[in-house]
Amino acid sequence: MLIVGNTNLKGQGVFAQKRFLKGEMIERSPVVVIPAEQVELIDQTVLSNYYYDWEDKSVTIALGLMSLFNHSYDPNTYYVKKFAEGEVELIAYRDIETGEEITANYNGSPEDISPIWFDVVDKISSTPLKT
Repeated sequence: MLIVGNTNLKGQGVFAQKRFLKGEMIERSPVVVIPAEQVELIDQTVLSNYYYDWEDKSVTIALGLMSLFNHSYDPNTYYVKKFAEGEVELIAYRDIETGEEITANYNGSPEDISPIWFDVVDKISSTPLKT
């Protein structure tokens, strides 16, 4: 249902291989929780760009494709952190067409336009890789 592809402008991204309806779960991923006292160490690695804030000032690395979804201030998904289950779910914020890049707002809320830690490329010019 999902494929990793080249976005042309943002490096790799994840693309829909089927149509998703608003409210549909797209991905559910288990997470590896990194304790708060180790976050400073993770911030010194490439993994600093891939973790999610978690509870008690800890962070998580989501497994599967979850850490490959690109940021957008006009996202087509949102994520839900399931603390008790140790999972993150990605839910369609609106209908998503086959071939469309799956994006999420890294601020957590689809409407949050607060600046993030990198310059945002928010143009649609993506193509999935052929398999």
